[in-house]
Amino acid sequence: MKRIVEIVPARPGWYARWRIGPDATRSYPVTLWALLEHHDGSGREVVGVDCVGQWPGADDDDMSGDFVRYLFQTPDSGAPEDIEPPSAGRSRDEAPHRQAAPAA
Repeated sequence: MKRIVEIVPARPGWYARWRIGPDATRSYPVTLWALLEHHDGSGREVVGVDCVGQWPGADDDDMSGDFVRYLFQTPDSGAPEDIEPPSAGRSRDEAPHRQAAPAA
């Protein structure tokens, strides 16, 4: 088990990229960063939680996608090509992980 030590909002421009197929990825904006601590205090890690509620290492992450990396693009340079913004009211369970996009 891990416990959340601190949560801070993510600045615009941070994305979490997930591999959804052999040649396809999907990126979602990171909404917050969480500092996690192992239950025995042996270590800490920072994870980004994306706009559909996923983060690397979550017990209930959608198994159809594997975390690739975090990436940063300045807001004035635009979003990644494989961005999937959530529509209003979309829940994590409705995240379109199975739709293909070119790998980046």
